[in-house]
Amino acid sequence: MAGRSGICGRRFKCRGSGHINQKVPVVETAGRDPKEYIPALKEAGIKTVHKVPAVRFALKAQAAGVDAVTLVGFECGGHPGMDDVGSFVLIPSAAKALDIPIIAGGGVCDGRSYLAARCLGAEAVVIGTRFIATKECVIHPAFKEALLAADERSSLMVQRSIRNANRVMKNEASQKLYEMERTGKPTLEEVLTIANGKKQKECFENGNTNGGLFPLGQCTGQINEVISVKEVIDNIIAEAERVYNSLA
Repeated sequence: MAGRSGICGRRFKCRGSGHINQKVPVVETAGRDPKEYIPALKEAGIKTVHKVPAVRFALKAQAAGVDAVTLVGFECGGHPGMDDVGSFVLIPSAAKALDIPIIAGGGVCDGRSYLAARCLGAEAVVIGTRFIATKECVIHPAFKEALLAADERSSLMVQRSIRNANRVMKNEASQKLYEMERTGKPTLEEVLTIANGKKQKECFENGNTNGGLFPLGQCTGQINEVISVKEVIDNIIAEAERVYNSLA
């Protein structure tokens, strides 16, 4: 149970007991207050991490009894919330307000950004966009090529009209939705003709980079090669150590 799907009421109620029986060590929740699920998870010895885009939601999750929060800033691919607050402001604000560990996301893709997040108060980081451009990622190669060709201006925010802001790659589908929302008030049904998970999955498989929404973080301009996951992690550690030593 990970990401936004993890705590969507009915789905969790159907599968939650299975996760406890299978002794999953860590569960990440998102999308709604996790309070009602915490007692059962704690009783089973399962650590709970709740993903949020704002300090006020992190405080609420802490009060509910979660063990840590994942905090994503405005730069992140996917859903950064509606406040438009960047990671450089969000992370230290949360670090001052919270007593539980913070896992920071949004703009983290290399050793410099990892080290910056740690300096700002995060105990760890969550990385998304960088791992798309890896050999192990099963997405169609056309999307990896599009990511390498993109820069920090190659994403835009859509779905604001339904209060579910989504940072995605600029392509024909996202720009159409962006214009729909900018010039009018599309219905939920009209938004979902483009923001369609089934269509997105088909595009990921067939390589149609213009046919659906493709979550993409602003850090994409710093990614210029497809390498292995191990190489990504090794490079992050090596660069962070190098930069840290140069500062010292």
